[in-house]
Amino acid sequence: MIPYFDYRPEYRRLRTEIDAAIRRVVESGQLVLGPEVEAFESECAASLGMPGAVGVNSGTDALILALRALGIGPGDEVLTVANAGVPPVAAIRAVCGVPRFVDVRADTLLVDPEKLIAALTPRTRAVVVVHLYGQPVELDPIVEACESGGVPVVEDCAQAQGATYRGRALGSFGTIGCFSFYPTKTLGAFGDGGLCVTRDAELEQRLRMQRMYGFRDDRHAHCEGVNSRLDELQAAILRVKLRHIEDSVARRRALAERYSAGLAGSSFALPGRTPGGTHVHHLAVVRTDDRPRVIEALRAAGIGHGIHYEQPVYLMEAYRSLGYDEGDLPVTEQACRSVLSLPIWPGMEDAQVDRVVEVLRSSR
Repeated sequence: MIPYFDYRPEYRRLRTEIDAAIRRVVESGQLVLGPEVEAFESECAASLGMPGAVGVNSGTDALILALRALGIGPGDEVLTVANAGVPPVAAIRAVCGVPRFVDVRADTLLVDPEKLIAALTPRTRAVVVVHLYGQPVELDPIVEACESGGVPVVEDCAQAQGATYRGRALGSFGTIGCFSFYPTKTLGAFGDGGLCVTRDAELEQRLRMQRMYGFRDDRHAHCEGVNSRLDELQAAILRVKLRHIEDSVARRRALAERYSAGLAGSSFALPGRTPGGTHVHHLAVVRTDDRPRVIEALRAAGIGHGIHYEQPVYLMEAYRSLGYDEGDLPVTEQACRSVLSLPIWPGMEDAQVDRVVEVLRSSR
């Protein structure tokens, strides 16, 4: 059996440090918003070249709080993509905003900068760019156009911690950068977790207040807030894993290169690369014109898989009211019909990649 994802090999490699971090928290007498969260925020911000960070409960909460801090509310239009799953859209709807979708590039499957810039209107209140699969969107033209129009850019870096664009960490280009620490991510917790980063001190203060009922250092609600706190245990575990993220990313890259070499010349197409960007391979995605048949072959061989993502969000029942129809974003829809995610995680062995490649090649 080759699972789609397995966190245990990495845990075994870091067991001594992780177990010590857990004991430290349990014995500290403080489990929520204590020294571990403060230290992790500082260390993670430093790794991204940012002045500060705000730990929250999840990657989706990071997006929601970012939009709230920017003042996005009822009826405000926010541009994003429809092939990156539900979370970005759910976040926009959580603040009563209106998602407006932009098609993606056929090569990278990331938002098409030209189409996004063309979609900007006086009604656009924000843009959420999603660094899908672990590599950066082509940010320069987007950020330039949005800055000139006074439109804030929220970077969804949930799948791309550790990736860079033009030599800078993702999350440092937009108005607010949002991260997820879901277990499968390049920096994965043992549960949920998220983080926001910004260079704007006022926005950072708003984010800190909003993650805990609108409080400052008191029990007085200075603004409407929620309960979205990164807990001490997860922060302590993430501090350990952050120290080793370069090794984890290097292993993901090696595995991805092995997939690429093994599938060279086959009918399986890998997404293209963003010029000037580095890829952390949160997901190992291929495209196939016969996904059901390939999935059946993988299942028969005991190999796990994922689909990221199977359907454009606007064709899902919950979001039909947004007014989009099949055919509105043709590249997005073709991507959703063809993408397939292969097993990849830091503790995966070369022989397991070779077995996946063997099954893929024999399935055609």
